[in-house]
Order: sequence, then structure tokens, then C-alpha cells
Amino acid sequence: MSLFDSARFRLSVSQLQGLPEASVPEIAFVGRSNAGKSTTINVLTRQGRLAFASKTPGRTQLINFFSLTQKNAQGHREHIADIVDLPGYGFAKAAEQTRKTWSALIGGYLSSRETLTGVVVVMDARRPFMPTDEWVIDFMGTRPVRLHFLLNKADQLNNQGKINALRLAKARAKQLGPHVSVQLFSGLKKEGVEELRDVLTHWIRREELPSQPID
Repeated sequence: MSLFDSARFRLSVSQLQGLPEASVPEIAFVGRSNAGKSTTINVLTRQGRLAFASKTPGRTQLINFFSLTQKNAQGHREHIADIVDLPGYGFAKAAEQTRKTWSALIGGYLSSRETLTGVVVVMDARRPFMPTDEWVIDFMGTRPVRLHFLLNKADQLNNQGKINALRLAKARAKQLGPHVSVQLFSGLKKEGVEELRDVLTHWIRREELPSQPID
């Protein structure tokens, strides 16, 4: 069984004061409300309803933690990491107070969580690097945390479109530094899942990723 198959819901928090004790590496998933973040987590963990997506953008304003476990030498399951599902951003129809609450909650988590190991930025491959995506990317520039640009819905692009999207993402990653990696992904077609698992496993083990070619 894959480490990610062990994912189980741990808790939800609506305020920074409710965050659990920082004790294991945490991998956060962020993305626009329609980027397919919840589907990505469900496909990653092979659990169809682990992460829920609200049909109303901006409705779900909770940070959800999912624990990852593996058996230790004694045969007991040991909690070794968390997947952290952050509320979707870019909800233009949400009230101003909702947007402020989101910024305070997510900004507070991303800026101060000491066990945050890496952030997966889920983007629609047809429209990557929207202003709200760039806000998160720029925000993370203040911390030495690994980033992974996940270009979801790649099945909606033809071959040339995929090449162009990947080239754009790699160029943006090069601007930021070697701590940033990129890949194409399709939650619908379940394409790129093993590549994503490999990246996150390296993060959890605190191992370096193989360098990616620019082209």
C-alpha cells in the first residue's frame, strides 16, 4: 500500500489558534476554487471522497488536515506526515469579509507554520499563473519552502498546448530557484499521479529532487 493510500481525515480548523501541534512534516495544497484541488487530493490518496469541494466558490473556509501513516519496526502504524487542504482562493463573488478571513487564515498558516515542508500550487493548465496564483507564489518567496506547480486538467490541452504550458511553468520556476518543481497532471484521467507521489515522498523524507530540464 502506498503511503498516500493511508490518508485519513484528522481535523478541520477555522482559526489559527485551532491548528494542531506542529509535530510532523506538512504538505499544503492550494489553488483557485475551480482548479481541481480536491480532486487532486482524492486521486493522490485513491479515496474518492476524502477531500470535499464546495460547489459555491469561497464557501468552504476551513483548513483540513489528513494524516499519513506507515508501519514502524514494531508493526504499529506511525503518524509521519499530514496533507493540508487549504481553502480555494480567487472567489470573486465572495464577500469582502470572507476574503479578508481567508487571507488572515491562509496567510497566517503559510507564513508561520514551522512544520510546513512544501506547497503544491494546483493550477488549471489552460490558465496558469493567474493573479491570485502569483499572490501565493510571491507570498511563499519569504520562506525557504519547496513549491510544486501542478498543472491540472492537462487532458484539456493538445500536445502543443501541453508543451507550451510546461515550458511556461518551468520558466517561472527557474525565476524562483531550484526549490520549485513542475509537472502536468490530470485528475480526471488520473495522469501524473505517480510523479506527484514521488515528489511528495521526497519532500517527506527531506530528500533532494532530481533536477528538471528547462525544455
